[in-house]
Amino acid sequence: MSRKGKVYIILLILTVIVIVFLEMTKAKSVNWFPSYATHHKIPYGTYVFQDLLEKHSTTINNNERPPFEYLGSDASMDGTYLFINDNIYFGEDELYRLLDWVDDGNKLFISASDFEEKLLDTLNLNTRSINTFSNFSGDFELKLVNPNLDDRSVYTFEKDPVMFYFNRIDSVSTKVLGVIKNQDSESDIDEEELLANVIRQPFGDGEIILSTFPQAFTNYFILKDNGKDYTSDLMSYIDFDRPLYVDQYYKSGKTIYSSPMYLFLNTKSLKWAYYIVIIGALIYIIFEGKRKQRMIPIVQPLKNQTVDFTRTISNMYYENGKHKDIVHHKIQHFLEYIRNHWHLQTSIIDNTFVTNLASRSNNTIEDTTALFEAIKAIENQEEVSATRLERLNNLIENFKSNNQWKTKT
Repeated sequence: MSRKGKVYIILLILTVIVIVFLEMTKAKSVNWFPSYATHHKIPYGTYVFQDLLEKHSTTINNNERPPFEYLGSDASMDGTYLFINDNIYFGEDELYRLLDWVDDGNKLFISASDFEEKLLDTLNLNTRSINTFSNFSGDFELKLVNPNLDDRSVYTFEKDPVMFYFNRIDSVSTKVLGVIKNQDSESDIDEEELLANVIRQPFGDGEIILSTFPQAFTNYFILKDNGKDYTSDLMSYIDFDRPLYVDQYYKSGKTIYSSPMYLFLNTKSLKWAYYIVIIGALIYIIFEGKRKQRMIPIVQPLKNQTVDFTRTISNMYYENGKHKDIVHHKIQHFLEYIRNHWHLQTSIIDNTFVTNLASRSNNTIEDTTALFEAIKAIENQEEVSATRLERLNNLIENFKSNNQWKTKT
């Protein structure tokens, strides 16, 4: 290897080392993906909320199956069914099964920014996003309005630029439990500007609670300032003396890792070890992966022996005195030549055929007639001499040579 090539290799290795060092030492960026999965410790995971539930209640049932399947497997189950995610979309049959279960005296608690449309129509509700044109900081104030709660503080949330509220409710049967507003509109919450974001509505013998603020159950909100008090007050509407069924099926965060590479890519040291192996393999392929073998000998292609074979067979016929057979093959080959080159049928040889052949082959009618009379005469002979064979061959070759001359000119 030349000196210049070695310098390039050293520069490449140093560049890779610097890149790896910079990547390993830089701060890990925060993942703000709205997961709401209980096993995620990222800001929008619900790991802390799940841990608090398990510490303060012994009647929690985590459900990783669809509600339609889960409710159908046990007709005697009762209590509260809790859903937390950025959006909840049930199928029609699944929604009806949930509503029938609530109608039997159970409670449905759903916290999501976007709800099942058919559920909103059933409860005569509608949601809308808050106008944030005047709220450049993206801060929102939240409050639970139940006077029976000891702590009725105002809570601030500033991480989402868009928040939702119920802009249409059934005032007869629906009770507002929580409100929200833009922080920049007023310093204090005025009753006229309150936007309902948590409501409760009876349904049959049961009850449905809906919240448009699922962020209240995330790690970020619970661990920030006094956010855990808001979440705790919100959970006071659940009867923990009865079983609590926590949905783990409708989650935006992935709960099962189908790829084994997750273990490598999610661990910093293993991830960079994996990258270094790939980079090393590429360097080896570039500089040492050349195929090494002896020179491949040149194999000459086989020659076309058709002409030599034909010449040998014809000589054999000629030397054995089989002139009649040679004449037969010669005439048949000539007729095939007429069909292929001048596109004439040779089944009937008459005056019309002779005239057309003479015209297309650049021969006179007399020469053409003489040729076919000679062919007819030699075919009628039992024995053919070498002289007659040579004369027929010369007539045919001269006849064909006139056409070749015409083609060249």
